Amino acid sequence: MIRPTLVTIAIPLWMAFNLVSVQAQSSLGTLHGVTASADGTPIASAPVVIRRTDDNTDRTIISGFDGAFSVSNLPPGRYELKASKGELHSSPATVDLAANIDLRVDLALAATPPTPADASISLAVEKKFEAMEARIEQLEAELKAKSALEPPSSPAPRGDLVATLGKDPSQIPIVPATLARPDASKAVASAGGSSSSAQDGASQPVSAPPAPPAVDTQTPFAYGDFTWLNGTPRNKDVVFDSPFFTPEVRFDTHYMEDFNQPIDHTIVGATESFRSGEVQIEQISVGGDFHWQNVRGRVLYMDGLFATTTPRNDASSATGTYPGNTGGVGQWDLQGAYKYVSEAYGGYHFNVQHGLNIDAGIFVSYIGLFSYYNFDNWTYQPSYVSSNTPWFFNGVRIQWFPTNKLKIEPWFINGWQSYAKYNGHPGLGGQLLWLPKEWFKLVANQYGYGQDNLGLPHTERIHTDDSIEVRYYNRPESLNLSKMAFSLTADAGAQYGGGLCGTCAPSQGKESFVGWMAYDRYWFHKDLFAITLGGGEMSNWGRYLTLLPPIDGAIAASGTPYFTENPGQRAHMWDSSVTFHYMPKQYITWWAEVGYRHSDVPYFAGRGGVTPPGGDNGLPQYYTCMNGATAGTGNLAAAQTACGGAGNVWFPDLRRSESKASVGVMVKF
Repeated sequence: MIRPTLVTIAIPLWMAFNLVSVQAQSSLGTLHGVTASADGTPIASAPVVIRRTDDNTDRTIISGFDGAFSVSNLPPGRYELKASKGELHSSPATVDLAANIDLRVDLALAATPPTPADASISLAVEKKFEAMEARIEQLEAELKAKSALEPPSSPAPRGDLVATLGKDPSQIPIVPATLARPDASKAVASAGGSSSSAQDGASQPVSAPPAPPAVDTQTPFAYGDFTWLNGTPRNKDVVFDSPFFTPEVRFDTHYMEDFNQPIDHTIVGATESFRSGEVQIEQISVGGDFHWQNVRGRVLYMDGLFATTTPRNDASSATGTYPGNTGGVGQWDLQGAYKYVSEAYGGYHFNVQHGLNIDAGIFVSYIGLFSYYNFDNWTYQPSYVSSNTPWFFNGVRIQWFPTNKLKIEPWFINGWQSYAKYNGHPGLGGQLLWLPKEWFKLVANQYGYGQDNLGLPHTERIHTDDSIEVRYYNRPESLNLSKMAFSLTADAGAQYGGGLCGTCAPSQGKESFVGWMAYDRYWFHKDLFAITLGGGEMSNWGRYLTLLPPIDGAIAASGTPYFTENPGQRAHMWDSSVTFHYMPKQYITWWAEVGYRHSDVPYFAGRGGVTPPGGDNGLPQYYTCMNGATAGTGNLAAAQTACGGAGNVWFPDLRRSESKASVGVMVKF
């Protein structure tokens, strides 16, 4: 048995701290914000003009369906931002952008078109300055008259605006922040004027401080930056957007080395690790979001290993070729229809409270905390709780946002990661997502009612999946440790009915699942690097959620006599990993990972591999002879007779443990 050593854990740590000392950050900045009406309602598809006043160059971007806009790679300097849509216009906002700063500037659009920016500023300031001068003249006249009547021993009153109006601040005219300019020649008097202004009898011209950017309290979860979360993409900016379409592109390529050195290069029992000793493309995805007049749609096409490894774990579309599936659930090749699509749905957004969405199609599952897409995650290979739970659902969902910090989402779906409905019942479930603070997330997923096993028409499944994530340290500008966060997930479930139960003895057909996983992540050097430590454990009686090893090309519908999934059989497994991320831009991640996994029963591919002599014979549900031919039976005694003796039956090389080292690169636009 190979176990992780201090060396395997220390190497990524040593790499991170050495890279921290030699890397430099970009000197460019980012402007982002939300276009909204006066009451805070987001205004979609509003052109935003961003002018750099240092050289009078303009850039224009269209805000998204949620009113959000973002422009990155801006050189430091002073910028003026304006937005408009139809009869709605915003007043210009002037900000100073420094290097390496992501600055938020929200723009409020009103129904009255503004006059040109310079004329507005000049007119407003001049009117208030004239009022101020008139008030000063009046006060000085009163003070002179008063001093002429007072005895000479009386102290001479101050003749400046500060002394006179300091007792009544309401007299000081205030210039709105949207009209204030640091270089204005006339501005509001400061209550902290210098002694020279007191002697001169005139106020010291200063500019009003700019107002802080408004916080979006309408759009769900827009009040904070949640890109630190596990299972959430870390992109802060949209590379390209339009009123109708926001594109999305993903690439995921890796190299993995299984230290068991399987001769057929096959890695067993994982959802992100499939081939050893080779450069492979895990995912190639192109698609995006469509949005127009509250109508919404999303499609993300998928190719690469994900296109074949994900559908093989769904047995719902089998058509009767395998034992235990007498007739299946009908015809048509659902796996062929959907295998190149990870998400595809259409729906409508209702302007109710903080939003109500109704979508129908294929959407990504939230059960298991980790995202289906590796770019979004803290590690590359997640633990068993995440790997052995669904990556997608077929059905209808309703997303209701009663507040901007809470989502309630019921599901009506075909079943547990299934293109088709297995037996008599569809699946019912839902999610509750609560983010009360920027540093805390609670998500609870529930599932039930579905009859999700091929050949078990009277067996139902229930499952609960609950997670928290906490960011307990945050110094984003630190060149040393910049963030720390942890996640904790717990799952429990069972199958019951049809002679099975979730709490009985294994000999009575026990079918249950209990598991957990925990991760701790550290970011360094302004989030340029990150290291994640963690792992998890599962106990799965009946093995109904344990990934089937692809022995002789076995898939979920076929099963295999070499790793049976009978009631009462246990799969107890645990794992640990260390992951290093280097993130020079928000669109790319270079990564390295070492991991160790263990099983109480032989499960992982050993040196001999899991492919029979001569390759797969097309009948994985049966034993295979040493000459590569099928024995034609799943009964071992009968297979020994068919193959000409006990020594003539082929067996895969299965081990109890696996150690693996991996590197790769992931891109998301």
